[in-house]
Amino acid sequence: MPRRKFFRIQLPSRALELGRRTLVMGVLNLTPDSFSDGGLYANPAAAVARAFEIEHEGADILDVGAESTRPGAIPVEPAEQLHRILPVLERLRGRLKIPVSVDTSSSEVAEASAILGAEILNDVTALRGDSRIAEIVRRRKLGLILMHMRGNPRTMQKKPFARDTIRDVSDSLRRAVAVAREARIKKSQIILDPGVGFGKTYVQDYDLLARLRELVRLDFPLLVGTSRKKFIGGVLGKISPRERIFGTAATVAAAILNGAHIVRVHDVAEMVDVARVADAVLSPRSVATLPKP
Repeated sequence: MPRRKFFRIQLPSRALELGRRTLVMGVLNLTPDSFSDGGLYANPAAAVARAFEIEHEGADILDVGAESTRPGAIPVEPAEQLHRILPVLERLRGRLKIPVSVDTSSSEVAEASAILGAEILNDVTALRGDSRIAEIVRRRKLGLILMHMRGNPRTMQKKPFARDTIRDVSDSLRRAVAVAREARIKKSQIILDPGVGFGKTYVQDYDLLARLRELVRLDFPLLVGTSRKKFIGGVLGKISPRERIFGTAATVAAAILNGAHIVRVHDVAEMVDVARVADAVLSPRSVATLPKP
């Protein structure tokens, strides 16, 4: 089985080593309408407590979001995003050992979050929503996640779907990288996300996972987020997102074995175990250093 290429992503306070093992990004939604856990962490105290749980459960990165990007979601004004996210970031500042990523497509939210210590910006529009994010990333030397999405959350499951998913994802991400590089963002700051579940049919979501290794030729680290998504429920017949944990585990393992460097998940403790075993499959020799049973 091919080994993953090693990358080093430079952040303001540290560097992320990608490829030797899978990094787990834990999701913290501060929204009332997220598809999986909307409303659970709308209270700042609850959100902060969950952030520490995510770190304790073994996450390598905390991803905080104040705007839902589920299919059909209505955009949230930057002022409301700030109202949701700033109290949480203020309480977490300097208290977490893992880096904080902020899931936003607003330069106003990005700037304020960076001031409070966020080191990664997770932009689901890949700089199409607010091009000023690129300048903030360059100036503050942040990590940048560029994700593929056809259309926007309101239209992505209504627009015509691509005939060739991998080509569509590859071409779109190449354009996003070109925009970022034109803005003088370094290659060592960029991570790519193929956007599983964003503007794709269920068949395309599974095809994307199966052919993920074809995106390795883009020569950037890959982040994959499949956690609790509808395409998993479509196969299992599980309506509730919380019933999709074992299906999620299968997609996380598949993503890792096909080249993902980072997996974005809700069920952190469980997916940390999945990642460790999948990594052992990728590199069996690493198991030799473990204590004998």
